[in-house]
Amino acid sequence: MNSPLRLEKVTPHTVDAACAMKVTDGQEHLVAPVVRSLADAYVHGDAAWPRLVFRGRELVGFVMASFSPDSPVDAFRCGIWRLNIADGAQGSGCGRFAVEAVCEEARRRGQDRITVLWLPGDDGPEGFYRRLGFRPVGALQGQVVGELRL
Repeated sequence: MNSPLRLEKVTPHTVDAACAMKVTDGQEHLVAPVVRSLADAYVHGDAAWPRLVFRGRELVGFVMASFSPDSPVDAFRCGIWRLNIADGAQGSGCGRFAVEAVCEEARRRGQDRITVLWLPGDDGPEGFYRRLGFRPVGALQGQVVGELRL
């Protein structure tokens, strides 16, 4: 039986494993590595919400959301900045869990929608996000903006 999934903050004890986590070969161009996301989180301070996804003791993913209701860019007010699911853990519900956890946090903060950006293309994550209920609502920086009403 699989252990339940949970989110944890990045700590001094987990940062090395987080930075070493790799997505499936061929997906590297679709999402920044975790180390870059952690640097972005540092720079953006309280607006960034980085979390690790664990299944039992196994690190299976990383998600970083943004909660910045005053952002001048609508797509960055409440949404998913990054979602990295480890090679070997994709297709097992870890990504869905991470997105649902961001939705839960957004609701807790009084938000009624979240956004995500993805690169268009056959090898991209559009199908995953659309299956979760996101719908394309525009484009930004060469990426599709998807929206999910909560």
